[in-house]
Amino acid sequence: MGSVPSTPRRGGAYSPETAEYLIGTFVGDTPFPLSSEFWQKLLELPLNVQWSTQRVQQACELLAKNNCHTRHLAKILFHLACCLQEYMSSSGALPLVYEKAFNAVYISSIFLKHLIESVQGENIQLYLSLEDNEDVQKDVLRDQTIENLVMRNVLSFIASVEVSPDTFLLHLELLNFMIIGMSTQLLCGPSPGPNDVNPFLDAAMAQDSSLVGAVVCRLLLNFMARSNVPSNRATYSILYDGNQSSVLQRVGSAAANIVLFPFSYLVSSSGEESKSPIADISIHVLLVLVHYHKCLVSEDYANHKSSTSDSLLKENPHFSDNPYCKALEHAIDCELDRVDIEGNAHSARHIKLPFASLFDTLGICLADEAAVLLLYSLLQGNSAFLEYVLVRTDLDALLMPILEALYNAPSRTANQIYMLLIILLILSQDSSFNASIHKLILTGVPWYKERLFHQTSLGSLMVIILSRTVQYNLSKLRDVYLQTTCLATLANMAPHVHRLSAYASQRLVSLFDMLSRKYNKLAERRDNKLHIAKGNSVEGNNLVEDMILLVQSTELHIYTDFLRLVLEIINAILTYALPRNPEVVYAIMHRQEVFQPFKNHPRFNELIDNIYTVLDFFNSRMDAQREDGDWSVHEVLQVIIVNCRSWRGDGMKMFTQLRFTYEQESHPEEFFIPYVWQLVLSHCGFSFNTGAINLFPVDLQTERLENGVVGSTLQNGDFDKSEYQLDP
Repeated sequence: MGSVPSTPRRGGAYSPETAEYLIGTFVGDTPFPLSSEFWQKLLELPLNVQWSTQRVQQACELLAKNNCHTRHLAKILFHLACCLQEYMSSSGALPLVYEKAFNAVYISSIFLKHLIESVQGENIQLYLSLEDNEDVQKDVLRDQTIENLVMRNVLSFIASVEVSPDTFLLHLELLNFMIIGMSTQLLCGPSPGPNDVNPFLDAAMAQDSSLVGAVVCRLLLNFMARSNVPSNRATYSILYDGNQSSVLQRVGSAAANIVLFPFSYLVSSSGEESKSPIADISIHVLLVLVHYHKCLVSEDYANHKSSTSDSLLKENPHFSDNPYCKALEHAIDCELDRVDIEGNAHSARHIKLPFASLFDTLGICLADEAAVLLLYSLLQGNSAFLEYVLVRTDLDALLMPILEALYNAPSRTANQIYMLLIILLILSQDSSFNASIHKLILTGVPWYKERLFHQTSLGSLMVIILSRTVQYNLSKLRDVYLQTTCLATLANMAPHVHRLSAYASQRLVSLFDMLSRKYNKLAERRDNKLHIAKGNSVEGNNLVEDMILLVQSTELHIYTDFLRLVLEIINAILTYALPRNPEVVYAIMHRQEVFQPFKNHPRFNELIDNIYTVLDFFNSRMDAQREDGDWSVHEVLQVIIVNCRSWRGDGMKMFTQLRFTYEQESHPEEFFIPYVWQLVLSHCGFSFNTGAINLFPVDLQTERLENGVVGSTLQNGDFDKSEYQLDP
């Protein structure tokens, strides 16, 4: 065969025919060994030749066809690992090595993604092993797999090489590569199983704990640094030639649905792209890593596999430890001394983070769902960070974005609302938090459009927003879990309420009124059904009516619990905090008729009795001072304030103080893994073949190629049109 075309000196240019042929050879049916100079030619290729989207699609399909015997994907991944190792060893002093690494990760990402999303059925086979005759590099691989080697070097680069203008794009592409490599999870079912194939994720989990900790630390530091895209385009001449788009930029919009490459960040003028892409994708990578669960197979299961054992495994799965989750959970504040107050030395395996910067960054980023999920993961799993948050005196920096997001619930996803409410529930488990939010006074709430707030407490605003969220849920989402979480948070707050505002007090009483009206409608509907059922008690099939009656009875029972919980909240305020909450007393007196229908209800009567004990006390004081003419609101409130001082709680029945805590469900992975990937796909800038997704339900009608190009069966000769040839 012919010889390899000579390599131009730096600053020269490859001909379009050479570029075409090198890519064509990579995807063709002739295998080239690792030691072939073909790989150096390919990785030194300035990819600045325009291809049509159809040609890109053809290239991807040809590699998918030929990779099983050429193993070119494994080989370019090997060269990627070697380039990264060489770059780290040279401390970035070799620009050519940087460009080779960049090209290697670029090309790997393109074709790896196509191979993953083109998998047919449950058999994920990427052919990541090398042929037995590849002896040259055994000293590099040793006993490692290709995926382990490449993930080790990718993670080492991310952890050890600082993000700078010179390394920004390579960092970004390596993070993109990780997302693509880990996207095999999209092909798995919603419940992790023993047969799931996630080679790159499993390789990431197998790394040393020191590297794992360094990666978690770096990803969080990337999130906090929020580095902007470098403005000096001249530094990246291999990506940008002034007028023409590169081949790989063209791939970014190709039929193969390739990743949105960083070039588009540099050339787009829409203004909609992220200003901090590394920060955003770092959190996506971290969330995928932290929430990964690898299902293990016991020896008994392997030896006695059956439908029964499959069912038992699904009900009681056994997962391997996730080192990234543990690293995040054990992170400590770098501002702390090496020895804590008890004299215990912190373990060297604990990563240290600037909690102050993390707190501030989360506060400004909570409009992003990924930041909300990160905050949840930290508060739920890391007791040190939770304690840090609880002692901050500027809790409004974190709570105001959360409350604003809940205020705008119609524009948020249900999952985001859940996460925000769970965060509030976790925080409300601490009594000092519940006390401090009423001491923090807000000068204004500009995003609350229906009412002007001036000098209201953060605690009052929380009561208003939570009550409003319950109302929104009743009319739109109708989710029992969301409702319970809202009310549980209010119940935790209730004994610590201090100077609740007039509007917050009104919303609390209105909440009871709204739930009571819903309860009455359900009770009336059920009673009517019972009456009809008795009238139609002749022989016949009443199964449908029985089912309807059962559903209505269940719903009525749920609302009975909700009503009782709201009464418990009001009772807790009246029992433990009445003297410092005259506005609550006023709101109850103003709407006292809403409690009357429930005085004799067996589930509510004791709680209602307490409310009427309060009403009788203050009504009698009002009657004693009543004068001719109507009373103004201010006059009534003054009487209440004066008599609050003499309130002793005589006649009040004491109830056990409610305290709700949050616990993850038995199989949290069934919620979090699909949720994380939905976030990733909606924000990472590239789409995925929806027909291949098994992790969560998708609308199959949305499955389409972005530019309408339909794939076709290709012959190997389609790319062999160059005058140049290479010898394997």
